[in-house]
Amino acid sequence: MPIGEFDGAAALPPDDGIIHSTPLYWLYEMGHAALDPARAMADATRLFFRNPANPLTYTPYGKSMAATAEMFERSTRRYARPDWQIDSTTVGGEKVPVAIKTVWERPFCRLLHFERVMTRPPRRPQPKLLLVAPMSGHYATLLRGTVETFLPNHEVYITDWRNARSVPLSEGRFDLDDYIDYVISMLHMLGGDAHVIAVCQPSVPVLAAIAAMEADKDPYVPHSMVLMGGPIDTRINSNAVNKMAMSRGIDWFRSHVISKVPFPHPGFMREVYPGFLQLHGFMSMNLDRHIEAHKNLFQHLIKGDGDSAQKHREFYDEYLAVMDLPAEYYLQTVDTVFIRHLLPKGEMTHRNRMLDMRAITRVALMTVEGENDDISGVGQTEAAQRLCSNIPAHMKVHYVQPGVGHYGVFNGSRFRSEIAPRIADFALSNNGGRGGGTPRAHGKAAAH
Repeated sequence: MPIGEFDGAAALPPDDGIIHSTPLYWLYEMGHAALDPARAMADATRLFFRNPANPLTYTPYGKSMAATAEMFERSTRRYARPDWQIDSTTVGGEKVPVAIKTVWERPFCRLLHFERVMTRPPRRPQPKLLLVAPMSGHYATLLRGTVETFLPNHEVYITDWRNARSVPLSEGRFDLDDYIDYVISMLHMLGGDAHVIAVCQPSVPVLAAIAAMEADKDPYVPHSMVLMGGPIDTRINSNAVNKMAMSRGIDWFRSHVISKVPFPHPGFMREVYPGFLQLHGFMSMNLDRHIEAHKNLFQHLIKGDGDSAQKHREFYDEYLAVMDLPAEYYLQTVDTVFIRHLLPKGEMTHRNRMLDMRAITRVALMTVEGENDDISGVGQTEAAQRLCSNIPAHMKVHYVQPGVGHYGVFNGSRFRSEIAPRIADFALSNNGGRGGGTPRAHGKAAAH
């Protein structure tokens, strides 16, 4: 069920007239707690009418009761962070176990390494890939399929952003400048022998981080960067969400979507953009499709179509698991990327220092877009090609994938068969002489 707004891009709220969100988080928590007894009763009802020893289980009445109870419980629960569910992969035709290890950590993020436990070295080069997951409402497990696709032939690392409501106020604030610092620190940890892939929202801070590193002649810049469906210049093919951000202004966002984390969460009193408000925005974009999907689930449960029901559960267990964003990061991102367009104007700063994309000369650049992307319109990511004007032409690629939306840029069958192989080839072709051979011509014409 590839729903285009799954990633959420900038997680902008709908234009629905919400007035001052400060008390909403507290009311939401009270409402959730008040429903606990009803939720427990619904779960008990579901189990009662699904018990094989209960004769009513096999009747239309019993099936309807069990389906209704499950629908209520799923509609009112809080969805936890999903598991990665990656315990093995195939390398060179051999199935090998995968151990997920934390190799770097800061208060708002940890870097995970999907370590493949191999008995012998692989025959082909295995470039290091740093996947920078979106910090835009959903957890990094959103990129589970992306990780699985690259694992057979790459050393994969991914940013695992923490839910802001779980970070104590004593750990300090986190804004876009901190995000850029985190990316630079992770690249330093990887020692420069790596390729960075930014999926959607991280395209801006990743590009900014590499520009800052190049300006400092940092020896640990990556060999290449791949920007996928990112909002580099949202003035190009602007959608309704982009236009709404510009028309409202940053003060509207500050007063309408920012709230303080209530007790008893560890991040008590931290200012955040709450996950439940983000989810409201996600759902509103395609409300009819979500309603239809839940109608179908009810019918699947009554008919006993377990496979279809399970697919629905798996999708919505991921989709409905959302996290709070630090207010400083969210507001600075909205202001920088969607309102003032500082990056494409050449006016973006990091720690009060102007960033110049023309400083990037050593890092190869690939931009990837989806033909039907309704989150980051076609051309918004390609803008990086023009901004990074001093990267040699043979180190630049732009590719538009026909027939996919935003989600299809980094997941799904076309990603696996058409996009991922191009990224893998691009990484090998620009592997800095460490196993990748001599870089070969990869101009725009080659991308098509």
